[in-house]
Amino acid sequence: MGATLSDLNERSALSFPLKLVDGTTIDTVGAAAAYLSALSEEQRGQGHWTIAIRMLNHALKEPAYLRAATLSLQTALLLAGVLLDPSPVAAPDRTGGRNRR
Repeated sequence: MGATLSDLNERSALSFPLKLVDGTTIDTVGAAAAYLSALSEEQRGQGHWTIAIRMLNHALKEPAYLRAATLSLQTALLLAGVLLDPSPVAAPDRTGGRNRR
């Protein structure tokens, strides 16, 4: 992550980059905010965008929510059909390898 847990700003990295079908990559808090700001009122009223906006706002107040905000934005982009690669980001292995086959 590009910021400590006390100082997110527009240059702070998201938890992981989000690549869009138009070639754009959303990889910072500022890029995410700019994308969300460009949504129409109708789009902002849709549940998935409302959640993504709310979660980014929460992350700006409490940076521990940055991963949740990135995941919410990823979900909204997927539902809008603009996410290039909808494959989920691998979660860290917290089992110590016990669940490997």
